[in-house]
Amino acid sequence: MIDAVIFDLDGVLLDSEQLWDRARREVAREYGGRWLEDATAAMQGMSSVEWAHYMIDSLGVHLDQRTLIDVVVERLLAQYESGLPLLPGALEAVSRMAQRWPLGMASSSNRVIIDKVLDVAGLRDVFEATVSSEEVAHGKPAPDVYLEAARRLGRVPGRCVAIEDSANGIRSAVAASVKVVAVPNREFRPADEILALADAVLENLDQLTAERVRALRPE
Repeated sequence: MIDAVIFDLDGVLLDSEQLWDRARREVAREYGGRWLEDATAAMQGMSSVEWAHYMIDSLGVHLDQRTLIDVVVERLLAQYESGLPLLPGALEAVSRMAQRWPLGMASSSNRVIIDKVLDVAGLRDVFEATVSSEEVAHGKPAPDVYLEAARRLGRVPGRCVAIEDSANGIRSAVAASVKVVAVPNREFRPADEILALADAVLENLDQLTAERVRALRPE
């Protein structure tokens, strides 16, 4: 039996991947950096420390790590103040899963952003455990954030299901031996060979039902 469901945040519940991308592009341009063709894909799933290093070392942004993180995060929070970009069916999908399983969250967003989103969306008490990749050694695609989410839930990773949208998120959950339901990001859809790693691929959150999750078989 499946024992818990672990949601990603950006791209799964929030239509926010493009907001992160826009904020990083603006900061890179304003602080002396240059944008590389593969920068967007490279930074998806990275922890804040990792993408800050990438922007400084690979994109040439002229800010120190802490300042760079703060500037980008402040821009995200400012956008969320005017309303959360919740994806269609996000709240309903969370509610359906919460009626059957304990919920966790394994996100690459900073802790302050996770807490802000859950408070504004009224979901703080729905999730029993939330983990930011800044709280573990390595961000996605490493397995750390999913392993920690399962640990905080008190569940075996192989009996948990991850709801993911990105290539690095899928890789992360697979590396943690967590079952994966992929709901591909429309703007940054993973390659077919990455989606093939998932145990199920859905086109939207309306398709995320208890029946589909129960059909997955733990290792």
